[in-house]
Amino acid sequence: MPYKNRRSTYSSFILIFVFIKVCLNLLAIAHFGFHRDELLHLVLADHLDWGYKEVPPFIAVLAKLSSVFFGDSVFAARLFPTIAGGLIVWLTGLITVELGGKKFAIALACLAMIFSPAFAASDYLFQPVVFDQLWWVLAVWLLAKYINTSAVKYLYFLGLAVGFGMLTKYSMSFFTFALIFGLAISKQRKLLLNRHIIGAAIVALLIFLPNLLWQLHHHLPVITHMKTLQEQQLDFNKPSDFITQELSVNGIALFVWLTGFIFLLFSFRLHKFQFVAIAFILIFTFLLVMNGKEYYLFGAYPMLFAAGGFGFERWLKASGYVLRGLVIALFTLPNLILFPMVLPVLPLNTTLAFFRFAHDNLKATDFLVTWEDHQLHPTTQDYADMFGWDTMTALVNKAWTGLTPEQQKHTQIYADNYGEAGAVHHFGKQYNLPDVISLNSSFTLWAPDSLNAQYIIYVDDSNGKNIQKFSPYMESWRKIGEVTDSLAREKGTGVFLLIHPTPVVNQVYSKELTKKRLQ
Repeated sequence: MPYKNRRSTYSSFILIFVFIKVCLNLLAIAHFGFHRDELLHLVLADHLDWGYKEVPPFIAVLAKLSSVFFGDSVFAARLFPTIAGGLIVWLTGLITVELGGKKFAIALACLAMIFSPAFAASDYLFQPVVFDQLWWVLAVWLLAKYINTSAVKYLYFLGLAVGFGMLTKYSMSFFTFALIFGLAISKQRKLLLNRHIIGAAIVALLIFLPNLLWQLHHHLPVITHMKTLQEQQLDFNKPSDFITQELSVNGIALFVWLTGFIFLLFSFRLHKFQFVAIAFILIFTFLLVMNGKEYYLFGAYPMLFAAGGFGFERWLKASGYVLRGLVIALFTLPNLILFPMVLPVLPLNTTLAFFRFAHDNLKATDFLVTWEDHQLHPTTQDYADMFGWDTMTALVNKAWTGLTPEQQKHTQIYADNYGEAGAVHHFGKQYNLPDVISLNSSFTLWAPDSLNAQYIIYVDDSNGKNIQKFSPYMESWRKIGEVTDSLAREKGTGVFLLIHPTPVVNQVYSKELTKKRLQ
């Protein structure tokens, strides 16, 4: 009997859960402001290229499409992530079907993922993370389709997915190698001897090649970026913290993906897909050794949720609808308690009240408000990264409008970090401000060769401490204001006007620019 006649796709049923996911995102995405990283990625739309210091080019193309078709609002910027989040749920349901799951398995797998704090928090911001997850999940579904059908077209589609995944985030390479090793170790190793695998690999390489050439031409900045990330953030991560985070980021849905992992490893009915569990072990171990961040692994969980749905369906095969409904409710609905802390579904004041309540009564949630500095804060770090940007840009505009038209002709704007530079670039359009200069992140790629204006509007992320070392090399300077929002991670960032800097300032700038262009 043909494969397509043996197995229902349950497409209409899966769409119910896609609808739930999309509606939850639409309810939340207009709340608060742009995230620091979103501001960087949106800037890339105005500097399209085959690569950047910290990301491949896919997010820049999406930023351009988003601005052209949807506009420049927070809501508009988060529509593509919302679509991607819906597709991830869709593919999770399809993987569940390929594993042999039916409606109960699909419902459990999809709802567990929808209400998981990990996916609620990561699948609404305009960042490469959600699109990276999408390519991971698509790759697993295509492999599962090939194993069930032997149709070689799925291998070539897999090559496309890997290629575009590499253009989205380099972590796709780690996951691809984990899948290859998983296949090599499992009984499905014969798949690697298929000549069409080579064809799929060539397709992936051809898609990724422009970015690879860009990296080589720009002295492999990805290596410098990873080294900096390792020194400034990852080295502070402890292996024990990584394990704890991975066991907690999905909340009560932990029991769903753990069940799926066990079934993939030991169940005879899923023996064809054992390589998926092996791949998970490999990528988990790699990230553990490399002190990776918890969200690096998120793209691997949907396949485990799918297997978990299948596993519970097998266990409860003879059970009635009431027990099955209770199981779904047990492993999904408790995560709703965490929703205001990971997805901004509530107004700001209500959200803050919820954080205070959680700190006083739900101590187990404190990990959500523990930032990279390992200290507790009033909100999550992601929320704190959404405040203060418009106020900061208004201060820059205050400095700009305080100058005469003739002085403005000889003025440059400089920002210390990419969040500040991205904010001035984005919000500055409404004030007709000149473009901002920064030597942080990808802004280095299009920075001018000199910083030699008679007036410099300087956004200092240390509220004047950076200016102190340059104070002997300018006629005078004055403070325009600072970000005072207590919730903002940028609280204390100051805006200053530097008047008649000497050539020494430009010499320091030029030296730093030359250094960073070689990294």
